This record gives sequence, C-alpha cells and structure tokens, in this order.
Amino acid sequence: MSNQMITYLPLFMRKSKIYNEIFDAEEHQFEYVEADIKDIRKQLDIDTATWGLAIYEKELKIKIDLSKPLSERRSVIKSKERGTGKVDAALIKVVADAYTNGEVDVLFNGNINIKFNGVLGIPRNLSDLENSLEEIKPAHLALAYTFAYLLIKDIHGVMTLNELQQTKLNKFAGGGS
Repeated sequence: MSNQMITYLPLFMRKSKIYNEIFDAEEHQFEYVEADIKDIRKQLDIDTATWGLAIYEKELKIKIDLSKPLSERRSVIKSKERGTGKVDAALIKVVADAYTNGEVDVLFNGNINIKFNGVLGIPRNLSDLENSLEEIKPAHLALAYTFAYLLIKDIHGVMTLNELQQTKLNKFAGGGS
C-alpha cells in the first residue's frame, strides 16, 4: 500500500527517506484497520461470527455460555430467530432444523413428535433444542423424540471392520453414552 500512496507524491518527494518511512508506518496502520473491518464483517453473519455471538445472544435474551462450542451457540441463535409465528409442524421443523441441519420430521398427534433422521444417537445439544421448543410450543402439548441408531441390519455387509471400530457406541441401538 505504501508504494501505491507514494505514487500520489510529486516525483522529487518519492525518493525521500522521511516520506518513505512515514508511508511504511501508515501502511501497517491501514493493515490493522483492514483486518478489523474484515473481522467486523464476519460478525455480521451468524455462521462466521465468533465474539459477535454474545451480542446476538444478548439481543435475543439467550443465556451466554462461553463454554459451549461456537456451532451450538450458533444453532441456538438461529433457532431463536426462526422461532416466531404460528406454531405448527413447519415452525417446529424450522427450529429443530437449526440444531440438526435439516434432518428431522415433525408429527402432531396429541404430542409434538420429533424424529431425528440425520443424526445418529442423541444430538449433543438436545437440551438447547428442548429449551427453544418449550418457549414456542403450546403448553398443553408434550414433546416426544425418536432417535436414529445403527442396527445390525444397517451394518451387516455394509460397514467394514475398520469403520465399525471407529464408530462410537452411542450410535448403535442399545449402545452406551
């Protein structure tokens, strides 16, 4: 950048050590400002925000928990933003999708039944999902969950021994946590 700034000077000043040092110092300041601007732009998008997540959480009245991974905090924020409007299967699905990347089915049959299709076992941030759903669902409807697990029929002849050994037990029906 300093080379570009020097081109605005008259020819006889371009070779001045004083001006070159001034522009070199200013170049570093411009780099810092440019990096700060890039970082602020990242905070404007929930998917790339880091320290800005606390601002979203405060605005949406979400308890800030810095011990949670950024991905879980982002899920809570997205869910809270999406969770407004008439409560129906579509709204429940939109909120749940924020936690599970769009892999749930929702059924109303006296309860709200949520079936996890894309995540094996119990989703790590299920308690966050439950809290979000409790805020938007009618009080008289209970939440029920159905989780997907690996069954013998799903792995027999499909998974190699190495793949089986690397799969956590909580992904299998009857597996531990």
